[in-house]
Amino acid sequence: MPDFEHIEPLRDMPQTKRGHERCVALLLSASRLFLEKGYDAVSLDDIVNHAGGSKASIYKYFGNKEGLFTAICDYRREQFFKDISLPFTQAGQDLRTYLIDTLIRFYLHIIQPENAAFLRLILEQSQRNTELAIYIHEQGPKEIQQSLAHALQLAHDKQYIVCKNPVYSAHMYFGILRNLEWRVLLGLPLPQPAEEIDQETLKYIHYCVDVFLDGHQKV
Repeated sequence: MPDFEHIEPLRDMPQTKRGHERCVALLLSASRLFLEKGYDAVSLDDIVNHAGGSKASIYKYFGNKEGLFTAICDYRREQFFKDISLPFTQAGQDLRTYLIDTLIRFYLHIIQPENAAFLRLILEQSQRNTELAIYIHEQGPKEIQQSLAHALQLAHDKQYIVCKNPVYSAHMYFGILRNLEWRVLLGLPLPQPAEEIDQETLKYIHYCVDVFLDGHQKV
């Protein structure tokens, strides 16, 4: 069973471009192998043979296999935020459009076959260790919800909506996609290719956002 007792960021941050590229190559290679073979079936030798370099780099930057897996989760989370969780700027930005676009980006992300497979891998590993589960939740879902809560607080301050508890509202907002997330995690067929969003899902998102905003208006 993996030991995730000491979950922390990179042990020794690379100081050179070459070192950074080496870290990314290890992360991508390990991620690909974990998805293809499963976490337990992949050894550090497998990763090094796939990515090049030596095990010394893994020990230096990640500590061990478990640290490498955690770093992969962090790397994917950073990519998620860069592509999906964009800030609400207020200036010339319509809140309804912002909320709809965020859900669309989120949906298009989770239906990518590789992203869906990695979510399943995270669930599998987190069920085997409470420390990892807590870390993933704190650095992933909770941070995403806080980002949306901040946007809702800004909208409340500008009197676009009435939102007395932005954190609760953020939980409600992301619940809009919960059923679709479960379909993806369970491997159920989707109506459209992974790079598209079908009209029924788009209609559903628009409807739910309108209901969400209606619930945040003055009575």
